Order: sequence, then C-alpha cells, then structure tokens
Amino acid sequence: MTWVAIAALALGTYAMRLAGPLLRSRVTVPAAVERYLSLAAVALLAALVATAALLKGAEFAGWARPAGVLVGAVLAWRKLPFVVVVMAAAATTALLRLLGVP
Repeated sequence: MTWVAIAALALGTYAMRLAGPLLRSRVTVPAAVERYLSLAAVALLAALVATAALLKGAEFAGWARPAGVLVGAVLAWRKLPFVVVVMAAAATTALLRLLGVP
C-alpha cells in the first residue's frame, strides 16, 4: 500500500510540474494576482523561518537558536558566502549553548 501512495504522489507531482509549461500560453494571470502571489511566497517563507528559529515542537527553543539565526541573517544580508553564513550561525548557537544559554 505504501508503494501505491508513493507512486500516486510521484505522478501527481509530475503532473503538476508538467501543467505549468503546458498551460502557460493558455492561462493569463493579471499583474495584481502575480504580485500578490509573490508577496504570499515571501510571507510563507518568513513564517517558516520564524517558526523554525523560535520553536522546538510547541515550545520556545531558547535564546541560542534565534541568536544563531540572527547572525546568519545579518551575514547573508551582507552577501557573505553561504558556507560562511551557515558555519557562523552554527558556531554562534553552539557557543551560546556551551556558555549555558538555553
């Protein structure tokens, strides 16, 4: 039964990905709708980052994780290489946890 579900999801995903190029010339979306869709994508990404940075399960994750995310965000904003951003964020979180910050 699991393989049937996996196959159905794979086919559905492929169909959705194929529908974009096939229907692009047939469906027109107003410029206002395109703008709202791009804003919705940004809002969804911001909500995902906020929940991942602040929560562990249903509880507050402590101050070390948000501090690491903040360091990473600042370095990414300064356009540093991705590896540097990730390493600095992880090091900040690890150092704060080593110092006893939850």
